[in-house]
Amino acid sequence: MTYKTVLLVLDASQYEADLTAAADLCDAANAHLSVLLVKVAAPPRFGNYAGPSAAWLDIQAAEFEQLEKAVEAVRTTLKDVGLSFDVAGEYTEPARVDDLVGERARYADVALIGTSMDPSFRARAIEGALFYSARPVLLAPRRQSVTLLPKRVLLAWNSSLESTRAAREALDMMKNAEGVNVVLVDPVASRWNGHEPGADVAAYLARHGVKVTVDRLPSAGRPVDDVLNEHAIDTTADLIVIGAYGHTRLREMIFGGVTKAMIEAPIVPVLMVR
Repeated sequence: MTYKTVLLVLDASQYEADLTAAADLCDAANAHLSVLLVKVAAPPRFGNYAGPSAAWLDIQAAEFEQLEKAVEAVRTTLKDVGLSFDVAGEYTEPARVDDLVGERARYADVALIGTSMDPSFRARAIEGALFYSARPVLLAPRRQSVTLLPKRVLLAWNSSLESTRAAREALDMMKNAEGVNVVLVDPVASRWNGHEPGADVAAYLARHGVKVTVDRLPSAGRPVDDVLNEHAIDTTADLIVIGAYGHTRLREMIFGGVTKAMIEAPIVPVLMVR
């Protein structure tokens, strides 16, 4: 997949660092930057007559003004940079964030979610893009640059539908990379994995010109995300490509999982595909 439009989702209250990083990413990849600034409404406060209180109405007016100023500031910044871009602002209830982001992400190739935002807002934005747009999500660690032109890629592989979609989505990236490590954690020979786990996907990627190495790693009782992150650092990977939510969201929320861990604390940039 060639990425020509990047949706950047930002908190209208704090966005400068994420905007700079996204502008650099789009400039390097010759991509259009579509910025969505979101202001999540404060909970309503009611007065003596069961209507909105005057204080809450003042808060709402101030939030609208903050959003409008942020939109204008981002437009000014991007004009000075010289990128192809568009900027929109949305004032919304917390429960609408996932729908809003999902709807916008349908018209982009990838959604880049800002790092400087409330964790619950960020989680809703990520899930909205993953579940309601059929588009991948790009996650950047704090204070670390992210790229659409990685030199080294780690592909997390477990023969699932999600990892299969992730491999196909990132195929162009991997073809242009200097090297790709396909990583399997605690693989077992099976109908799905074959007699030599990882060999089938490696052959598929190699036919597309990907310079691929298969790494079968033991977890030794550690969480899978720890194994993946450590290996990404050891192989100097610029990007981890991974399928998202191999289990249900409810199970991930209750018991934890690789997706949840990668969302909450990415160590290196992550391209997540559902």
